[in-house]
Amino acid sequence: MTSLLVLIVVVLLGIAVWQLTKIFDLTQIGAKKENSEIANDNDNNVNGYLMFGFLVFIYLTTIFCVVKFGDLPLMSNSASEHGADYDNLMWISMILIFIVQTITQGLLHFFAFKYRGKDGNKALYFADNDKLEFIWTIIPVIVLAGLILYGLYAWTNIMFVDEEEDVMYVELYAKQFSWEARYAGQDNSLGKANVRYIEGVNTLGVDLSDPNAQDDKQVSELHLPVGKKIVFKMRSQDVLHSAYMPHFRAQMNCVPGMVTQFAFKPTMTTDEMRNSPDMVEKVARINKIRAKKSAELVAKGQAALDSYTFDYLLLCNKICGASHYNMQMKIVVESEADFKKWLSEKPALGKVIKDAKAAEAPATEAAVPAVKAEAVKVDSTKALAQVK
Repeated sequence: MTSLLVLIVVVLLGIAVWQLTKIFDLTQIGAKKENSEIANDNDNNVNGYLMFGFLVFIYLTTIFCVVKFGDLPLMSNSASEHGADYDNLMWISMILIFIVQTITQGLLHFFAFKYRGKDGNKALYFADNDKLEFIWTIIPVIVLAGLILYGLYAWTNIMFVDEEEDVMYVELYAKQFSWEARYAGQDNSLGKANVRYIEGVNTLGVDLSDPNAQDDKQVSELHLPVGKKIVFKMRSQDVLHSAYMPHFRAQMNCVPGMVTQFAFKPTMTTDEMRNSPDMVEKVARINKIRAKKSAELVAKGQAALDSYTFDYLLLCNKICGASHYNMQMKIVVESEADFKKWLSEKPALGKVIKDAKAAEAPATEAAVPAVKAEAVKVDSTKALAQVK
């Protein structure tokens, strides 16, 4: 009902504005006005000053956004070894963009005002100017080439994995709308998998005929040992997803039908990140906002919001469907001893599937005699009917 009333009000306002414009047109009948549609000095002056006004608006908006929201981007507290290179590249790119934007926009609006049209002025036309063209071509080429080369260098270092290095293999499995993870067992080798093998508790489609798959461990919460390089193998069950771990500066698409890879070494445990000054400040600010919202909810008789506690998260960075926003998995970074203790408590995937099948077998066997008894009963009924 409220939406209908708002729609009616908007329509009535539109009609009112339309009628006012008609009244204004009637008041102009007989008035002397210029209809040539050619800009005069007054038009050019107005547009020139408006250009300067828009320049001031751009600069003020930029300053406001930097002051108001400058602390929101993840430009510090990187929790991975390669994060420093990533952040440096981001800072260099942002600073260059800011400088170029400030200079070019200032020149654009200044020249638009300085050389605005004036009655009697004639524009001076240059067919070409080799010196100017060389300057405005070579400068962007050098800057962009530097950024690209630095980016390629950083990307190569991030993506390179030494096969002889001591690494741990973990699979991230994406599906609408959740994540699952699989750890390689003692052999440090993930077993083969295919969506065709998905059945019952084998939700990852692991090929149990592969010996490497027997000791793999399937979990719904991701634990990582600090200081250990992790090689993630990523798959998708249905649509295109993107494994995004912002605090580790890690992101890779999960593509149906293929395996993608990303590797990094965590450098800060969850507790260390929680106790860092920047994170303590951010959490306090978030909880202040949540407390204010909770007071409003309690006043309405609703439940208050829980206090926020920082956790690393694995998110999906592709809009993969209606519940995309809820597709996340908690990541716990801990000491290697704590990680090994946690992982040792998880059963091997081969045993989990074997136990599940064993549990299903008695139920199946119990159902078979019942079916046979029912068949005998039917046959007996038919025999009695024939005797009668």
